[in-house]
Amino acid sequence: MNNILLVEDDLSLIEGLEFTLNKNGFQVDVVRTVRESFNQLSKTQYDLLLLDLTLPDGTGFDICRHVRQESTVPIIFLTASDEEVNIVMALDMGGDDYITKPFKLNELISRINALLRRVGIAHALQNELKSNGIIIKLDENRVIKENKAIELTGAEYRLLCLLIQNPNMTLTRSLILNRLWDENGNFVDDNTLSVYIRRLRNKIEDDPQKPLNILTLRGVGYKWNDQK
Repeated sequence: MNNILLVEDDLSLIEGLEFTLNKNGFQVDVVRTVRESFNQLSKTQYDLLLLDLTLPDGTGFDICRHVRQESTVPIIFLTASDEEVNIVMALDMGGDDYITKPFKLNELISRINALLRRVGIAHALQNELKSNGIIIKLDENRVIKENKAIELTGAEYRLLCLLIQNPNMTLTRSLILNRLWDENGNFVDDNTLSVYIRRLRNKIEDDPQKPLNILTLRGVGYKWNDQK
């Protein structure tokens, strides 16, 4: 089941959207402000975002800019304006699609399904991740550096994949923590994350004391330094 975040402040529209999305098999979380969306995104991973353009404390553009700093999650804008400048801005800043209000709910569902299919196909075609001499074979769950296999724990492997899939983006500690679980399905805490980072550096860095791949932004999070 795909998890969708709906950011919309029109109560009359929310009810119909939520009902239709649930009916079509989607899990939906609803927030009504930019601030609430930031809080929700820090706690939950979503498969797609539906962003209203005009919100009480900002715009859907604000959310899109924030999200694109650390994620490629699909974004569809819901806009009451069909002005070309808004449409171009939405797409240029990283939106994947837009639909103008009023719209038919069946059309929205079709657009959501089409976008999720494209994302799914792209992920399926990508069997390898490569960066800075490190190769991750996703279909085999193997990591190779300089033709030698690197032994990683499950959590270390997931952490490395997350970092390489988001090159040169600062991933906050809270976002990383929400993406990682230990082998028993428990959430990883902040201290454990620091241990994973240290162990991963010891395994992939030429000099763990002077890391070139996994950079620490103190008080913020971590970044994979794609040196290509």
